[in-house]
Amino acid sequence: MSCRLLFGITFAIVAASLPAFAEPSDALIESVQLDVVIEGYDGTFCWFHPRAGSVPGAGEDGGPAVIMTMQKWFTSASDYFSGLSVIRTDDLGGHWTAPDARPELAWREEADGVTVGVCDFTPGWHSGTGRLLGIGHTVRYQDGKLLGEPRPRETGYAVCDPETMEWTPWRVLEMPDNPEFFSAGSGCGQWLNEPEGTVLVPAYFKPKSDTREGIYASTVIRCTFDGTTLAYKEHGNALRHDTPRGVYEPSITRFGSRYFITLRNDDRGYVSASDDGLNYVEKRPWTFDDGEELGSYNTQQHWVTHSDGLYLAYTRRGANNDHIMRHRAPLFLAKVDPERLVVLRDTERIIVPERGATLGNFGVVTVNEHETWVTVGEGMSAAHKNGGDANGRVYAARIRWAKPNTFTP
Repeated sequence: MSCRLLFGITFAIVAASLPAFAEPSDALIESVQLDVVIEGYDGTFCWFHPRAGSVPGAGEDGGPAVIMTMQKWFTSASDYFSGLSVIRTDDLGGHWTAPDARPELAWREEADGVTVGVCDFTPGWHSGTGRLLGIGHTVRYQDGKLLGEPRPRETGYAVCDPETMEWTPWRVLEMPDNPEFFSAGSGCGQWLNEPEGTVLVPAYFKPKSDTREGIYASTVIRCTFDGTTLAYKEHGNALRHDTPRGVYEPSITRFGSRYFITLRNDDRGYVSASDDGLNYVEKRPWTFDDGEELGSYNTQQHWVTHSDGLYLAYTRRGANNDHIMRHRAPLFLAKVDPERLVVLRDTERIIVPERGATLGNFGVVTVNEHETWVTVGEGMSAAHKNGGDANGRVYAARIRWAKPNTFTP
């Protein structure tokens, strides 16, 4: 069974409802095509956290296969996610397989009626082992809702053989015996391969003693990976912010000889840079190049990286979107000045328009040297949906480059 894309008529309808924005100035982006991967909301769940990895040479005619994981969000409760389902395209999105709920990536039962699963998952290709590695974090439920605090969290991971599409049962990354890591996981993060085969995994953490909603700190963990086991090797400095929930859901990238991290905070997004991928300078708020604050807050930002240009994908205030919870739609893309760590306003464009639902939980995948995709699902809970014609669509915004992209995450 396959899910046929609905691009064409769909995008024409979307584009007609967009607010007026100046044509962005950026010669590196040839075009952005918006595809609908799957759609439909039954009033019970919507597909959420759609993120993908690209497997070189595994698709049709020697092209890549794109393998996407996503999960059901049962919209009657906050952050109540099923186990992971998997879909795949071998023809660059022309056709997708139907969602396959993988038993290896499902919920598990613990003591006292607690259910644990893996969510906020990000798959990616590990070329050194020829495996698709997915990294996220654990989440625990009791009586159909999030387990109360103090609630432990771990980095969860699983491995896929792209030839057989078999996954290993998800496992937990073993961390040092440090009380600060009682709740420590890599949720919604972009991670990086290193040339020698190790993996840089961004994570956020807090101690058990912090019984508040959480003042999280963020760090980057260097791990070894042998095709089966992800193992802790060392971690870098902690980035902190002593306001509600701190800094969390970090994502990292590499551009030129430096590394960059973007961080979620309840009041604003933050950015920092590093020379070694582990240790980062003091963070600063995201701003436009004219000094005005970016306006992205209490949700994720992610990197779109080309070998000749660094970009940020984000949501923000000030886009005729006050009716959207936390201004989490539309989804923007803009170029970043890697020296000044600012967003270049005249390059900003909408890549997924606002249709009455939030678009805050998204992912980025470098598909091949010609395309990078940003994938996102419409949030359909009562708090996330307000007006418009959103119906649980999962989108792939396909950024086509005007020159080949040699960046490999």
